[in-house]
Amino acid sequence: MEFLKIENNKKRYIDLLLLGDEDEKMIDKYLERGEMYILDDNGIKAECVVTDEGNKILEIKNIAVSPKFQKQGYGKKLIEFITEKYSENFSVIQAGTGDSPLTIPFYEKCGFKKSHIVKNFFIDNYKNPIYEEGVQLIDMIYLQKNL
Repeated sequence: MEFLKIENNKKRYIDLLLLGDEDEKMIDKYLERGEMYILDDNGIKAECVVTDEGNKILEIKNIAVSPKFQKQGYGKKLIEFITEKYSENFSVIQAGTGDSPLTIPFYEKCGFKKSHIVKNFFIDNYKNPIYEEGVQLIDMIYLQKNL
């Protein structure tokens, strides 16, 4: 298993990126300013994009695991890698996500705790409604973990 930093042509991983964020225009807002990593374990299994949000806060803007490899620990391994890599230069890592029964427990298992909410984020920023497990995402839930 290896973690590779992607410097150029990040959009070649658009299929994975769209699993983490359904709107390509939103991806375009952070992809080039972010640092992107892929997890390769006999093939690409997952990706993650992180950005420097200032005040020693690192944000996970996009993380996704290929559907046939989900629930095998790849997402958690990627977060562990990112956490270790950036722990010297950042004091907090955060992630924003919809109020979803799929993602909130994942982040909590990785040691994140709910921090704050941005009301109507998905209504105000996405052209089409986003649903997870049959529930429309409305508010952005931020979770944080001290590094």
